[in-house]
Amino acid sequence: MGRPLKKERFGSSAGDIEVTGAFATGTTQPDGTGAESVSTASGNYIVSQRGSQRFSVNFLSADGSTRLTQVLTLTAKSPASLTNGEFCVQVILDDSTVAYVSKFFNRTVHYVTAAGTPGSVPYTLGSEGDDEGQSSGLGSIDVI
Repeated sequence: MGRPLKKERFGSSAGDIEVTGAFATGTTQPDGTGAESVSTASGNYIVSQRGSQRFSVNFLSADGSTRLTQVLTLTAKSPASLTNGEFCVQVILDDSTVAYVSKFFNRTVHYVTAAGTPGSVPYTLGSEGDDEGQSSGLGSIDVI
């Protein structure tokens, strides 16, 4: 697995990494109605790291009925492209390009842009809007 991320970056406290989209491992909504779909609710967060791309994620079900904690796979896709058992974290690059994290490191992230261009960048954690005017060469990941 390599070196795990610092544990203080996980959790539901202010300043922790926010999950952009999460897709449950089940096939139906927790309340038993309809097919499961992606949850993009704010306040979704990583609980712990299980592998280089596997994380325990706490998220609100897409129907809003239940808070789930499941082990999901980090995937560099937009929320609309996620499938069962995947989640994504958005990073905003210094030129305001939206990208999705493919792998976390303690000081950098590997990412893929919507156009499919891969790269890596040192990142900061900040709330929405903090990414404006950031230093050149940094990415910004939203926090709770």
